[in-house]
Amino acid sequence: MFLSSRSYQEELLDNEDIPFEDIRQNMKELNFINTWLGGHRISIAGLKKIWLNAGQPRSLHICEIGCGGGDNLRAIEKWCSRNKLKVILTGIDKKKECIDFAGRQFRDPLYRWVVADYKSVHFEHPVPDVIFSSLFCHHFSEKDLEYMMTWMQRNSRLGFFINDLHRHPLAYYSIKWLTFLFSKSYLVKNDAPLSVSRGFKKEDWEMIMQRAGIQQYSIRWKWAFRWLITAA
Repeated sequence: MFLSSRSYQEELLDNEDIPFEDIRQNMKELNFINTWLGGHRISIAGLKKIWLNAGQPRSLHICEIGCGGGDNLRAIEKWCSRNKLKVILTGIDKKKECIDFAGRQFRDPLYRWVVADYKSVHFEHPVPDVIFSSLFCHHFSEKDLEYMMTWMQRNSRLGFFINDLHRHPLAYYSIKWLTFLFSKSYLVKNDAPLSVSRGFKKEDWEMIMQRAGIQQYSIRWKWAFRWLITAA
């Protein structure tokens, strides 16, 4: 049955030879989608849940893996500012062009930008309070994700959260037609529906967390066809 199991077809964005101007247009459109279809709100909901569970500390070090151009961290920084939270924001991405772009967009010293595969990053103590990813996990196999979950747990003081896609036919065809009609990015037109087919059902996340040995977590469905997984 269609979308009954995950696709492992590689996305164009995972190629190493994509011109940066094409990546920039891709990031611009993803930020638009996250802004208007609620993606940023989901990330803020994940942070807020961990923050409340920790007793509402007044300062936080928040780290995103697979940060791209930094727009998710910017949305979180705005929420923290409104709530008078002192923050340090670390963005990690293995694409140097993305980190360079993020550094040009967000020059405030509270941002720290790191060019690296997240697995190679070793934090000086204390580790970040919260680690998260948004639309990052669907790029990986289940085995890779088991390791990622243990890494995030080991390297976060208060907890971690994940914002990623629900594998569903309505989500697949909706984004396929929306990007066909409105996107100016061949990356988005190809990768957006493919990302849905690489996305997850609830039982996928339950299996991944079980195999990673993580017991304290929640999985919540969010509009529009996203999963918010929090572990704290």
